[in-house]
Amino acid sequence: MYYYDPTYIFVIIGFFLTLFASFGVQSTFKKYENVSNSRGFTGATAARKILDANGLYNIRIERTAGNLTDHYSPNENVIRLSDATYNSDSVAAIGVAAHECGHAIQHQVGYVPIKIRNGIVPVVNICNWLSMPIFILGLILSYKLALLGAILFGAVLVFQVVTLPTEINASRRALKTLRESYMLEGDELIGARKTLTAAAMTYVAAVASTALQFLRLLMLANRRRD
Repeated sequence: MYYYDPTYIFVIIGFFLTLFASFGVQSTFKKYENVSNSRGFTGATAARKILDANGLYNIRIERTAGNLTDHYSPNENVIRLSDATYNSDSVAAIGVAAHECGHAIQHQVGYVPIKIRNGIVPVVNICNWLSMPIFILGLILSYKLALLGAILFGAVLVFQVVTLPTEINASRRALKTLRESYMLEGDELIGARKTLTAAAMTYVAAVASTALQFLRLLMLANRRRD
């Protein structure tokens, strides 16, 4: 006879939230990657224009393999644009490239949430590495040890909560730049906005999924006390 653990419902809900968000961003990007911008910018040229306009001449732009693997590396002063973004002239690619430039601008102006996020990365990595072994050991040995493991896992949730406003802010900066510089207009700007909104929902889903997992661990630890 199999034992049914009702807390698995949190895992299932989190899985589907993440799945739907991932499907949303993929389908939205696919839709707008077929819509070219009227001014002929590619993701790479748009990124260069935005960076130069903000005095960030020292930041390189490189191509990286994959799809939607775009990211900004502050330690290397480089923005890496994926194959689907670098040479594409789609409004989706322009939006994604501008978003990564938004992160670079955040570092330039000293945006507080991104400072906090970068500052807690080492601690979060350690907590994430230790959390599940300690939690599992606690389920066997003691409630307090299980609770400690759950709390350590909570550091991952804190990191994601701090990350969320940095992503939303980067998208806002991107859309503002695209609008004020007239790089995209009208329906093109709407397409970029929808692409970035869909991408932001993946971060919202990640926070919700981690929060559900954190709640599940707390419930399991409490069951160990009982």
